[in-house]
Amino acid sequence: MDFGKLPDISGVDFTLPPDNPLTDKILSSNITDKPVEVYIGPPIWAMKDWVGKIYPSNAKEKDFLHYYTRQFNTIELNVTHYQIPTPAMIVRWKEETVKGFKFCPKFPQAISHDRQLIGAEALTTEFCNAVLQLGDNLGRTFLQLSPTFEPKQMKNLERYLKALPAGFPVSVEFRHEQWFANQSIWKDTTAMLEELGVGTVMSDVSGRRDVLHMTLTDNSLMLRFVGNELHPTDYTRTDEWCRRITDWIKKGLRNIYIFIHCGENKYAPELAHYWIKKLNNANNLRIAEPKITPQAVQGSLF
Repeated sequence: MDFGKLPDISGVDFTLPPDNPLTDKILSSNITDKPVEVYIGPPIWAMKDWVGKIYPSNAKEKDFLHYYTRQFNTIELNVTHYQIPTPAMIVRWKEETVKGFKFCPKFPQAISHDRQLIGAEALTTEFCNAVLQLGDNLGRTFLQLSPTFEPKQMKNLERYLKALPAGFPVSVEFRHEQWFANQSIWKDTTAMLEELGVGTVMSDVSGRRDVLHMTLTDNSLMLRFVGNELHPTDYTRTDEWCRRITDWIKKGLRNIYIFIHCGENKYAPELAHYWIKKLNNANNLRIAEPKITPQAVQGSLF
């Protein structure tokens, strides 16, 4: 994930902002005895660097998804940003997964970026029908708005969301700076999402701290956490996030999706493992921890 990536993070203040007031309202209105559901995983399964680490040493690329779903319980499904999956692809994905695994598809860029939600009815119907075929393996979808999609287009966003199938699970990711520069605009936008039962995506990235808005609009968290190749701050940031999420769980948060990006994602399994251990310990959860085989480090000859 290149968005918000910095070559030098030494001057970044990674402190989490305070909760938006709407977050407290959402959580206080959702007190429930339902068990919390937490899904954590990287954004990709096709990683040859993971062979011998979380995949068997003799794993073939065609089997990577099979092994991935035995290590993590969700994936940020970015392939759907570039193509709407065919029925054959959906069948194959379902065959490779285990019970309880959740795919979280990203809306096609042809809808969100190229058409900017205008005149995309047929594509949207095709996309929704396709991912709904995932059945119990469908988690939440997410609509990443184009970086050029501005607040003056909010009515287009509202019309688009209202036209989605009833109950379709979706969260929206905002990127244009103007969504966050004016608190009145952000308040109106998130109130609209709350009314429609649509969630937000939070992104924790080094170079765009404004997108870390800390605003829940329904009883779900979708977080895209971007680490920096296991830099020490990756762990301190995770620690702070786990404290915040633990507080939200105590207040009523029940649906949590966390996607761990880490540079080129070679080290995403290690960082995801750390996240899982911290949340398990803090909340008495039983999220299965990935089994990571330590990698040999070639020594110097001199």
